Parts: sequence; structure tokens; C-alpha cells
Amino acid sequence: MTLSDNKPARQIARPVPLRQSVYEAILDMIVERTLRPGQHLVENELAVMLGVSRQPVREALQWLKNDGWVDLRPGHGAFVHAPTVTEADQLLAVRALLETESARLAAMNATAQEISQLRDLCGQGVTALKADDLASMVAANAELHAAVAQFSGNRVLVELAAQVDRRVRWYYTPIARQRGEQSWREHAALIDAIEARDGDLAAQIMRDHTEHTRRAYLDGTASGDEEIHEVEPRRSAR
Repeated sequence: MTLSDNKPARQIARPVPLRQSVYEAILDMIVERTLRPGQHLVENELAVMLGVSRQPVREALQWLKNDGWVDLRPGHGAFVHAPTVTEADQLLAVRALLETESARLAAMNATAQEISQLRDLCGQGVTALKADDLASMVAANAELHAAVAQFSGNRVLVELAAQVDRRVRWYYTPIARQRGEQSWREHAALIDAIEARDGDLAAQIMRDHTEHTRRAYLDGTASGDEEIHEVEPRRSAR
């Protein structure tokens, strides 16, 4: 028997390819709405902004196109994908199904320490709201919803919720201020229901909560009132 006959006991860590870092940096700017839906993405400008050459930017844009974040138009270049009403409606509807079940299960399975973590996250969100800190508000919202899924105890739900997380944040960012205080009151009521071990109530609160977010986004899109607040972009992908 040779060493090659055995599976390695551990894998050697490899540096993340530059194109992957560039992909993540551009995607963060899209999700944060620093790069707006429909915005032209100029390779040279992105390369200068991120401190890299054009090649990893070009490769990252192709990956983003494959994942549905960027549209490549022959003869015109790359543009941030502008989601249709149908796309947004379908994703937010699926999100509601996943998170409603997560809330129901969290009421059955969350520990006292985990419930305390939810309250801390809710407090962070309220603090960000009072400070008008959009980035922190969106981050706290995403972390709270991810925690509810995690505390459900269902690993499949956790994985599925994670798959839609970035797109949910993409849709939530322009309405975070609009939802404002009401959203965090709904979060607090959800946590109360989870602490009370009332799965049906927790599920109903989450169902209503996600529906309010879906409706706010769709109404804003239909009226053309969607307000985009820019977040300072990452300056280097190295």
C-alpha cells in the first residue's frame, strides 16, 4: 500500500482565486444597491475601484451572469440585472414558505440562550433604525432571519433559506426605511411567540411579516418610488 492509496487526512487550504474575490465584491455592491439594477458595469471602472486588472473582473462578470445577477448584452456590455415583478414575487413567496415553517419549528426547538440571541439581534436592528444606519439595519434583519432558520433545528430549511438570503437582502434594502419601526415590532412579536413556545402564532406572525415585506417591495416597484440608498463600496478585492 502506498500513501496515494489512502484518502488524505486533511485538505491543504488554497488561496481564494482572485476572480472569486472580485465576484464577491461586485455581488456585495449589487446586493447593497451601490450598483443599481440596470446600471452599466464598465470593466475598467470596476478594475480601478477594486484595485485589480480587467481579467478577473471579466471572469467575475461572466459568473455573475451565470448566477442571474448580471445581464451581458452583445455590443453593449454588462448591466446589473433588473428583476421583473414576477421574479421578485416568486422569490419572496418562496421565502415566506421557508421562513414561516422555520418560525414554527424555532418555537419548538430554540433554547433560552438562542432566544436571547434573537433579542440581541432585534435590539441591534432597533439601534440601527434610530441611527438611520441602513447597512446595519439590513445586516441585522438578515442575521435575525438566518438565526430563526438556524434555531428551527431543520438543516434542510437552513440550507434553502441561505440560498435565497442574498436576493432577499437585495429586495429588502430599498424598502428597509419604509418598513422601519413596524418591521422591528413584528420581529419582537415573533420572538415573544417563539419564547412562549407557540408555534402556530410564530408561524402566523412570520407569514404576515414576510407578506408585508413582499407587498412593500412590489408596491414600491409598481409606483416607481423605490428609493435606493448607496452604501460605501469595498475598495479592494485583494
